[in-house]
Amino acid sequence: MNELVSKVADAVGLEPAVAEKAIGLMLSFLKKEGDDQAVSAMIAAIPGAEELAASQNGGGGFLGGLLGGGIMALGQQLMSAGLGMGEITSLAKETMNVARQYAGDQVVDDVIASVPGLSQFV
Repeated sequence: MNELVSKVADAVGLEPAVAEKAIGLMLSFLKKEGDDQAVSAMIAAIPGAEELAASQNGGGGFLGGLLGGGIMALGQQLMSAGLGMGEITSLAKETMNVARQYAGDQVVDDVIASVPGLSQFV
């Protein structure tokens, strides 16, 4: 199992399969919504992150289209994957904590700043 997934799953208390899907959704969302350069640097620095992001393909589906994308659509996708609001916040914080270990504070701060509404969850 990917180190990112195992660290986040353990910290948040999620089953590894659920954590893998949720992290993939979040990373895919960041690739779509965030600053290309910062997000690319962050994802490239984390072993296995590119594969996780690609596994979820960034699809918002019908509901994502209705919500217009953005952080609300991601939240809906994560809730559909079985996470509650507390788990979503913990997932975001722990994923960014692991990202800081690999990519550094400045890169992660740039990613967070580039996505409207993300800072309230991390």
